[in-house]
Amino acid sequence: MFPHVLILGGTTEARRLAAALAARPGTRVTTSLAGRVTRPGALDGEVRVGGFGGPDGLAAWLRAESVDAVVDATHPFAATITANAAAATAAARVPLLVLRRPGWGPGPGDRWHPVPSLDAAAAALPGLGRRVFLTTGRLGLAAFAGLTELSFVVRSVEPPEPPLPPHTDVLLARGPFTVADETALLREHRVDVLVTKDSGGAATSAKLTAARDLGLPVVVVRRPPLPEGITALPDVPAALERLDETLAPRARP
Repeated sequence: MFPHVLILGGTTEARRLAAALAARPGTRVTTSLAGRVTRPGALDGEVRVGGFGGPDGLAAWLRAESVDAVVDATHPFAATITANAAAATAAARVPLLVLRRPGWGPGPGDRWHPVPSLDAAAAALPGLGRRVFLTTGRLGLAAFAGLTELSFVVRSVEPPEPPLPPHTDVLLARGPFTVADETALLREHRVDVLVTKDSGGAATSAKLTAARDLGLPVVVVRRPPLPEGITALPDVPAALERLDETLAPRARP
């Protein structure tokens, strides 16, 4: 039988990994999407949409589909999915790799305020500014809903889920964004503080440069830790190399 790799996807890295694996003769690749984005782009290989029913459901699927390795290439803040993947692969005795783009780091001139959570970000805002550019995605905005004295510009790919802060303008857009675009947006909306998650990657990093150039403070929500004993691979080539090492002893005639 051919080796079967399950990718827990939804990121650019997951898409690139699926394309690289699907191009290999004799490899079966399945990408699983949570279904939160209504119009996902085309993917190479097989695609399934929707949850598995927790770690037990995922473990059962891995056994039923004879999966040889799992690559968690979900968003760096998809902590529940990563925890479920770790539990399921341990139960099914299937190797797990985690593919995570490197996080961002502050540079000269940055005014970063790292915080551990969205709640902590909301608590930090009143002392930093009154017009907030909120780029943490469409989920979790309830953490900011009680900040009635502040006004927000919220940007997300899909319409955000309520509750929202009472004074909110919503911008629906998908990266990548240029520094010129982000600078113009910050000026047009008179933003004086930026809030973002440490998602990493180049597609949405221009806002950090724009904030630095304008001297704005940036509240950065740190990534959740990975499950114990798991380390992340930084890019697709590293994931492919580790997969080759992982699958070689499991190769079947």
